[in-house]
Amino acid sequence: MGTDVGGTFTDVVIFDEKSRKSPEVLKVPTNPKHPESAILEALERYQNRTGQFALISHATTIATNNLLTQTGLAETALITNEGFRDVLEIGRQRRPEIYNLNTKRPRQLVTRRNRFTVRGRRLVNGSSLASLVEEDLLTVSKAIIERGIESVAISFLNSYVNPADEIKAEKILRHSGFKGHIDLSSRIDPQYREYERTSTTVVNASLAPSVSQYLQRLKRRLEQIGIGSPVYVMNSDGTASTTAQAAKHPISIIESGPAAGVLSSRNLAKHLRLTKAITFDMGGTTAKAGAIVSGKADLAYEFEAAGRTYHGRSIKGSGYPVRQPFIDLAEVSAGGGTIAWIDETGNLKVGPESAGADPGPAAYDKGGTQATVTDASIVAGRINPSKLLGGQLKLHKHLAVRAIGKLSHKLGTSIEKTSDLILRLVNSNMSKALRLVSVERGRDPREYSLIAFGGAGPVHACDLADELEIKRIIVPPHPGLFSAFGLLTAELSRIFIQPIIEQSAINAEPTFIQLREQARKSLKQEGFTSYQTVEQVDLRYHGQGYAIALPYRQNTNLARLFGREHKNLYGYSSADNVEAVNARIRVIIPIPKAILAKKRIKFAKPPAPTGSRKMSLPGSWQKVPVYDRENLLPGVASKGPCIIEEYDSTTIIGKHWRWKVDSYYDIDIRSS
Repeated sequence: MGTDVGGTFTDVVIFDEKSRKSPEVLKVPTNPKHPESAILEALERYQNRTGQFALISHATTIATNNLLTQTGLAETALITNEGFRDVLEIGRQRRPEIYNLNTKRPRQLVTRRNRFTVRGRRLVNGSSLASLVEEDLLTVSKAIIERGIESVAISFLNSYVNPADEIKAEKILRHSGFKGHIDLSSRIDPQYREYERTSTTVVNASLAPSVSQYLQRLKRRLEQIGIGSPVYVMNSDGTASTTAQAAKHPISIIESGPAAGVLSSRNLAKHLRLTKAITFDMGGTTAKAGAIVSGKADLAYEFEAAGRTYHGRSIKGSGYPVRQPFIDLAEVSAGGGTIAWIDETGNLKVGPESAGADPGPAAYDKGGTQATVTDASIVAGRINPSKLLGGQLKLHKHLAVRAIGKLSHKLGTSIEKTSDLILRLVNSNMSKALRLVSVERGRDPREYSLIAFGGAGPVHACDLADELEIKRIIVPPHPGLFSAFGLLTAELSRIFIQPIIEQSAINAEPTFIQLREQARKSLKQEGFTSYQTVEQVDLRYHGQGYAIALPYRQNTNLARLFGREHKNLYGYSSADNVEAVNARIRVIIPIPKAILAKKRIKFAKPPAPTGSRKMSLPGSWQKVPVYDRENLLPGVASKGPCIIEEYDSTTIIGKHWRWKVDSYYDIDIRSS
């Protein structure tokens, strides 16, 4: 079972690995206060089959939501070196709004009162300049216990080279009677740069208690209904962790949900032999775009948790720096619940505010009165208000018309033209995200296929493909639950990092020898003996501030390899000395994965449409046929414009597009 807890809905996919039939799917509204309750609600219909569950894979937004809403975070303390109490406040010279004199930085996760310093210092090579003063640590420990601190982050200078002082501080804190959570920067992020290392450790310490309690509660409630199978949690980089690992390292699951969709797209691209694909995931709150090239998604190794974005770009200084691998996506505030409004100049705007799941779009009849993208799609005839979730989610067209009508009255245009304008504006926003992962990274989108999913993705896919001149679109079965299916194709993973002290690029092997042994011992303690490894090394030119992660093989000429990659990325290479900064080993542990059966294609005409309705198309309104996707078998083909409806989404086939159903029940749409 794959469960993806989103901001609006919780998606559940149940796959039978023996029959390998299309998975059973279910969407239930998310309960923000008790996210696990939606999963248990979905499982009520499987009460007689709980003993058959072999694996549960879970994606959750709990870590992100806690940071965004500043709720559920532990009362956290920081212990660091004397003179470095304010390293979190000072940070880097990154202002989210350069010309705004009143700009505000994110609230500090550790108040100044709870930042403690102790005497003692280590040099850059790990040797001791001044010994750690135990008396200071005892005094700090007493204050932490008296204040009822729940979690402690310990981050000393140069501890990534020699963690002895951090380990000593942890022991004294425990011997003093502290029972809460403790994180050491040398364990959480053993890399140089004290600000980023401290920030990453503090974010982890702030999240660990609440994430741990949530995962324990989920496992306990699953066991109460008879499900004792392993539960894995999706990582931000598209791999998975055990619940125990995720509880200790919640920073690894901050971008858990978005990663699942890209993982599912990668699996689909592999089946269809697509070497170049752009992923487009549009849900209720945001739209996300990514790229898959030769079976690999773009990875980045540092991001700002709970930060803001502008047209898909992360705004530096608006969040909490976290060094953790994650799938690099461009995200814009453009979902079904995104609100349309009129600014002070009288112009129509769409986003960034969203109506979310509660109250949701006006058509939900939950108290929302502001017009949203979903309301515009209903008015434009693109969404059938009585069809979503098999008719379980009733939408009210008259409420959507009323909400759009308020805007059209102010604009002095018709309701139909206003809905068209809303859809054009949201498409413009989303096309920027698609360009960010393609054109702005040196990729020609015309060479790529577009994989469209999410509840609203297939509604807008043809419009976006027209704008970027993409010639092929793939819409998988149940696109609204596609991300949840990706959870069933993940592998367990661990990442081990060690700094390279002698930074010559020809001398990285001794560090890798140590790191391989560290990984072997750690995995043996967890009971894993069968695994694969992927080794990487961070390289840079002497004097550069940032490194590039490249594959590592013994006896490879790393300087030459780095020069080629640097020229590929930045247009030039240099004769400067190349330094190796970090050794990194990614361990991949195989677990059972869902593999869909391929069906035989029988070429046939599509069945008779289930109906027809007028729909807004570029430049006109037109009556188009409506098909039920459940009736479309592999080999069926036709052309647009038309509408294809299913349980969790609607696919709009535009003018000048033809489509067919492939052997995996995907809708393969091509420009005619």
